[in-house]
Amino acid sequence: MTAKTAHSPALPKRLSLVTQTMHTLCEGILAGHWQKRLPGERELCERLQVSRRTLRTALEEMQRTGWLDVTHRQSRRIKRKRAAARPAAPKGMVAVLSPSPLQAMSQKALVLVDVLREKLANAGCSMELHVIPRCFSAHPARALRQLVHARSAAVWLLVGSAEPTQKWFFRQRLPCLVLGSSCPGIALPSVDADHRAVCRHAGGLLLRKGHQRIALVLPQRNAAGDVASEEGLRESLGTGRDTQLRVLRHDGTAEHLCSLLDDALRESGPPTAYVVARPTHVLTVMMHLMRWGRRIPQDVAVISRDDDTYLQATSPSIARYAVDPARFARRISLAARQLAETGTLPAISIRLMPAYVPGETV
Repeated sequence: MTAKTAHSPALPKRLSLVTQTMHTLCEGILAGHWQKRLPGERELCERLQVSRRTLRTALEEMQRTGWLDVTHRQSRRIKRKRAAARPAAPKGMVAVLSPSPLQAMSQKALVLVDVLREKLANAGCSMELHVIPRCFSAHPARALRQLVHARSAAVWLLVGSAEPTQKWFFRQRLPCLVLGSSCPGIALPSVDADHRAVCRHAGGLLLRKGHQRIALVLPQRNAAGDVASEEGLRESLGTGRDTQLRVLRHDGTAEHLCSLLDDALRESGPPTAYVVARPTHVLTVMMHLMRWGRRIPQDVAVISRDDDTYLQATSPSIARYAVDPARFARRISLAARQLAETGTLPAISIRLMPAYVPGETV
C-alpha cells in the first residue's frame, strides 16, 4: 500500500521591485498618463521612489515585451502595438496618498514607509506612493476623481488627510485606510497613536509637577488626532478653578508660532508648561522660550506629544512620547492586507499607546 505524500503549501512569493515598477509604468501608459514618451530617468526615479538600476531593468523588460521603443536612454517612445501584453497585476496594489514627498517627511515616517513597503511585498502586495497636494485641499473632489480614474488600487492609504478628503473616500465607498485618525462622523478604519491618552497622561504629569497654566500647541489644520489631543488634555485638567488651558493654533511657520508665544508670554499669568504636537514645532517652542530668558525646566516645562530621531540629540533631553515605527507599520500592513484580500474592513479605530520617554524638560 502506497502512502500518500503530504505536500506542504507553497511559500508566498515576494514580488520583485522591478516587477512592481514595470506594472506601475504600464498602468500609467494604459491610463493615458504618458502619451508619446516616458519622462527622463531622474523624474521617474523620483516619482516611483526606486533606484536608477531598478528603473532601467524594468524599462529594458518593457522594451523586450513591446511596450517601448528605446532609441536613446533618455528618449523612450511608447509603442501602440496590440501585441504588447499587459503585465499581470499584482495580488494587491496598495496606493499611498500623501500631501508631502518623501524628502519632506520625518525620519520616523520614512522608516514607517520603508518597513510597510517590505511587509506588503512579503505578503504579495505592491505599494505605490502618490504625492498630490490638490487631493488634500478644501475641495479635493476633482483631483481625487482624476486620480482614482487613472490609477487602480486594491487599497488606498491616506496620509495626513483632513475631513474633505476622508469624506470623499467614504462617500465613494472605496477600500480605504486612514493613517492617522478618522474625522468625527466619518466611518473609515484608521491606525494612529492614541493622542487622547497621551495628552491625558501629559496633563496629569504636569499637574503633579505643580503646573496649572498649560498651553497646547497645535497646527491650525485641526486634524482628528489634534482634536483628540485637546480632549485628552482637558479631561486631565478637569474643571478646577486654578487650572487654565490655552490652545495655540499656528499656521505651521516658525514666524506665526513665535508670535503666538510672544502673546502668551506677555500675559500677566503666562503658561508654565507647553504640550507641543509635531517634533519640529517642539524645537521652535524651546528655542523661543530660551530667547525670552526662560529656563527649562526651572521656569517652564515642555513635553513633545510626538517623537522623531533628532529629538534624541537635544540638550536638555526632551520629554516625549514615542511609538516604534516598525510596530506601527505591522498594524497598518495587517489592515491593508485584509482590505486588499476581502475588500472590506470594519470602521474600527486602531490606537497604539506610545511609550513615555522621560526627559530633562519637565
